[in-house]
Amino acid sequence: MWWGVGAALVANLLYSVGFVVEKRALGNLPALSAGKPMRLVLVLLTSPLWILGALSLAAGFAAQLIVYRALPIAAAQGIFVSGLVLLLLLSSAVLGEESTGRERYALGGVLVALLMVVASVREGEDVVSSGAPWMLVLLVCVPALAAGVWLYVRVESLATKRHRVPTSGIGYGVAVGLLYGVSSLAVKGTSSRLTTTDIGEAARSLFGSPYPYLLLFTAAAGLVMSQTALQRCRASLIVPVCTTVTCVFTAVLGSIAFGESLPDDPLLLTLRLAGTALALTVLLAMPRHDPPTAAAPS
Repeated sequence: MWWGVGAALVANLLYSVGFVVEKRALGNLPALSAGKPMRLVLVLLTSPLWILGALSLAAGFAAQLIVYRALPIAAAQGIFVSGLVLLLLLSSAVLGEESTGRERYALGGVLVALLMVVASVREGEDVVSSGAPWMLVLLVCVPALAAGVWLYVRVESLATKRHRVPTSGIGYGVAVGLLYGVSSLAVKGTSSRLTTTDIGEAARSLFGSPYPYLLLFTAAAGLVMSQTALQRCRASLIVPVCTTVTCVFTAVLGSIAFGESLPDDPLLLTLRLAGTALALTVLLAMPRHDPPTAAAPS
């Protein structure tokens, strides 16, 4: 269990550094458009700094594979949420982004939710699943992908309207979070397929499942959606929203799909359910728009 916790903390570090480095790189690039995905990719590949951030995220993905081999889904998501603290510190120090008081209270609520979820885990009592029925996984993932893409398109259409209220990126964060939630379940499924040292057998098992194809779609769509959103919005807001949605989605629906049952102990069950509910409540209470920028004195 403890080496899984260590891998999760390493993944947190790699993800936080990756997002902040990418955000720094995006500030020096031309405006990106999700409607021109090929141009978007070509523009991103011209930035060595962005490539460095992408490599950090890829390393975090590799660490995540290790995490899901050692920890239950709910416990893993609770630790991943703790990375929000490091992200906010880095975004403040490196990007100069300042969170509002309401957002800082929201972060405190997320951390309380994290502690509640982690406190509900007991070593030796939670079972780490080794697989899930494909149809059940697809039943969970396909509607989430459709909802994420629809929401992103909706937010994009509103963003193009004149005289709109400046968006804080909540919609973007929820949309990308749904995609990354599906990706997280695909990572969990992939880790369960890589249990043999026979490369041929592992490849047949993996590519005979829906997991690599879900990863391919979420990687492509997530790249386009996340980078345009990250360029337009504060990393210190969009990434916490995205992370919260991803973690709640994965912890709740992933536990069901992979058959990792909830605790039998009433106290532990209350902590896990209340922590999940608190994270959702915090997300719904966050401001939907940035305050208007004050006009410069004439």
